Amino acid sequence: MTIKTLHSGLCSAAAIAALIAGSPALAAQIEANSRISNVIVYPDSARVARVLEVELPEGATSVLLRGLPLNLDPASLRVEGEGSTPFSIGSAQTRVAPTDPKVLPESAANRLRDLKARADAIKTRIDALEGRRGMVQKFADAGPDKLGAFGGGLDIAKWTEAFEAVGRELAKVGEDIRLANVERTQVQDEIRALEASNRSPSGAQPARDVIIDLEAAAASKALITITYQVRGAYWRPAYDVKLTTDKGAKAQMELVRRALVRQRTGEDWTDAEIAVSTSRPGRGVKAPEVYTERLAFFDPQTVARDRAKDSALRETSRAQTMTAAPAPAAAPLAMRAEEREAVLEAGDFEAVFRIPGRVDLASDGSERSLRIGTRQITADLSVRAAPAFDPTAYLEASFVNTDEAPLLPGELSIQRNGVFVGRGQLEMVAPGALTRIGLGADERVKIERKPVIRKENEPTWFGQTKQEVREFRTTVQNLHPFPMKTFIVDRIPISENSAITIEQLPATTPPNDKTVEGRRGVLGWTFDIAPNETKEIKLAYRMRWPADRDVTFETLPDNGERPIPLPRPMR
Repeated sequence: MTIKTLHSGLCSAAAIAALIAGSPALAAQIEANSRISNVIVYPDSARVARVLEVELPEGATSVLLRGLPLNLDPASLRVEGEGSTPFSIGSAQTRVAPTDPKVLPESAANRLRDLKARADAIKTRIDALEGRRGMVQKFADAGPDKLGAFGGGLDIAKWTEAFEAVGRELAKVGEDIRLANVERTQVQDEIRALEASNRSPSGAQPARDVIIDLEAAAASKALITITYQVRGAYWRPAYDVKLTTDKGAKAQMELVRRALVRQRTGEDWTDAEIAVSTSRPGRGVKAPEVYTERLAFFDPQTVARDRAKDSALRETSRAQTMTAAPAPAAAPLAMRAEEREAVLEAGDFEAVFRIPGRVDLASDGSERSLRIGTRQITADLSVRAAPAFDPTAYLEASFVNTDEAPLLPGELSIQRNGVFVGRGQLEMVAPGALTRIGLGADERVKIERKPVIRKENEPTWFGQTKQEVREFRTTVQNLHPFPMKTFIVDRIPISENSAITIEQLPATTPPNDKTVEGRRGVLGWTFDIAPNETKEIKLAYRMRWPADRDVTFETLPDNGERPIPLPRPMR
């Protein structure tokens, strides 16, 4: 007979009381061994399933599992089981594993006492620094209009000096606090290491025990499965792109999808079934709230306070960058088994790739590369260039994602006709969406952009309008023995001020796209160029602005943040 029961990790007190009341005596405890059956790895965590087989006596029994990861989420613990005779699951709970104390050697005990005294001294120093930072912050909050003698306002000529002084002091105090916290963390780590060696003679890491309360109507053989969520594991996508061309014919491209899996959960995954999922349990389940935004009058005190804070943050960030330890080198890929294709299970809201066979993955942070899919694609090739910034023609392949699962953002490793040409980055591509990926420089398409005209007037009286005319010529030459589709991108400035006018001149070669990817002022020309043919594109525009004002170019990012100005204004 088989019974399957699903139960949460936390049961009500009434249920536990009923279970105990129904037992003639206290429940017996059985310590059982378990093994990992399967793991689903998410981009920010993992869900682990363990199985254990036990012989249940008649009546109430507690099953004890030792050595589960300390960072197991107790709220995620679930238990289900089946047996040869009926039995019920009463509750499941976790506890930090008890350890066997031992006496420290005298030298270690003295070291522990010294470390604790040092930790107390560091805490006292941090408290003093925090008080100092609070005083400086009050000084900054007062504003320059109250910093002068006898409570009067500070001379406006000294405002900048006051801002910088407050910023420097906040940055210095912040850096002192950061260094003190680093020192305290190091001391606390050493204290924990000494205390752990006292608790655990074998050097084992702290762990959790799981206790499952069961009750059987008769002696039974039971198969119990427990699942739990654990932090310290993740996977990230990566792709191998292998392009094969044959004298201009349709290019064949192999796209190999990989999962790079790494885990430091505190338990080794040995002989386990591994799957990777696109779901993100740790991301949250609800959209952020949107609150009322108010437009208020400009307050110079608020501006002064914000500038002082910004200056302090910049100084602290710069100091942290200079003192930060270099990042460790990435662990090499550990290919331990023959590569096999994963099985895709595409749901309405997530995709799960189940790796065939069983896998070993140690909890040491090493990265394992698992092949989860391969696609053969007939790609459309073209070259793309932005000669105002780089005259290189870059080969591109465009294709539609025909998979049921999205292509997640990840690193591309690119080969052309068996030769490695570099690495790129793939953005998110939804099922059915068109995307393009760069395949490196095409040395047989030559591009050159030159200025042809740059004229500006010299105003002779106050208030005259200043103007400047610019014209550029771009030439594209195809040295392939077959035609190439070519896409050239360039730009003219835009103006959002009525006093500055910009007009495109008739000499401009008409573009196919006047707002490339929705970007104002960014123009695109698309054309096919025959073997050994040369084509020419002209771009000409006129700018006008008041002669008594200076202007500057600003690059507008796509994310709506502040413009990025050029270093010097254009005069």
